Amino acid sequence: MKLNPSIKYHSIIGISLGAWSFLFSILTRPFEHGEMDFSRWMEVSVGFSLIAFLSYVIVSWFQKIVFQKLTKWSILFEIGVYLFFYTIYTLATYYYYRSPIITGFYDFQEFFTKIILNIVVIFTPLIVIARYYTLKLIPKEVEEITIKGENKLDILKIKKDELICISNSQNYVEIFFLENDVLRTKLIRSSLKKIQHEFDFLIQVHRSHLINPSHFKSWKDSTTILLTQVELPVSKNYKNRLLAL
Repeated sequence: MKLNPSIKYHSIIGISLGAWSFLFSILTRPFEHGEMDFSRWMEVSVGFSLIAFLSYVIVSWFQKIVFQKLTKWSILFEIGVYLFFYTIYTLATYYYYRSPIITGFYDFQEFFTKIILNIVVIFTPLIVIARYYTLKLIPKEVEEITIKGENKLDILKIKKDELICISNSQNYVEIFFLENDVLRTKLIRSSLKKIQHEFDFLIQVHRSHLINPSHFKSWKDSTTILLTQVELPVSKNYKNRLLAL
């Protein structure tokens, strides 16, 4: 299971929870029990909304610490986040509710069953959807590769997705890659076999050519393929694997 540990995104979720809590309170007055005037009811609404925001931010910091320490996330950790949030929120709101500011009269059991359980039903779908959406905002890791030749100066460090293909050129290999969307080439003293052994994601399409399959565009004809800004021949021995892409 994945987690986006970004405090920024989870703070936005916290703000959304607070706003949704206040809006719901205005529309339905779930905390009104017959003796609260409008002023007191607004204090409850604002206070509970602020507590929702702060509780979720606290949980966000906690989950980030756990994630950084363990470098993994699981369904048990995810459930723990919800339990931790609702525990903090319940205790904080109950203390606020019974404080001299509000002077609420529900005992804890009544408060939990008549108020907190309703809030759990309201908040949980919003939290689930929002946390799922943050996963799509996780920045993709840029994978870099380093191609080395026999000479010390024979080295090329590029992003994996920038590599288009590698072709044999006598005692050298010619590397075709993109640099700011411009096609570049570099000769390195090495062999195609050695390159293929080091970078197993490359596919051989000809005895003299390896390609990065992510740059395959289309077939020009039965013996030629089009890559990003490059055209290469395909031999019969390697055609079937390419057709499987």
